[in-house]
Amino acid sequence: MKKTKTPFSNQIEILAELWIEYRDDEEFKDFIEYNDVGLPLAYGLANRLVESPTESGKAMLQETWDLLLAGLGVQDTGYLDLEELMNAWRSR
Repeated sequence: MKKTKTPFSNQIEILAELWIEYRDDEEFKDFIEYNDVGLPLAYGLANRLVESPTESGKAMLQETWDLLLAGLGVQDTGYLDLEELMNAWRSR
């Protein structure tokens, strides 16, 4: 798995919260639609509906994370939560 500054557990929490909070947001429509498996998987993991992802699941989650950062135009500086990530995006 690709090395990032944001711990995998934080990535999962951020992706899960993003899916819940922004899934109806027009600005995130394409991202949400494209990541129609990665985001719900993150939600399942964050809420302990899924115990552990397979290797392909981990790869999908990493891709979803990478696409989110690229789409927002921010670098992975080690985010703690969605609010911190969104603040970095808004202040770029």
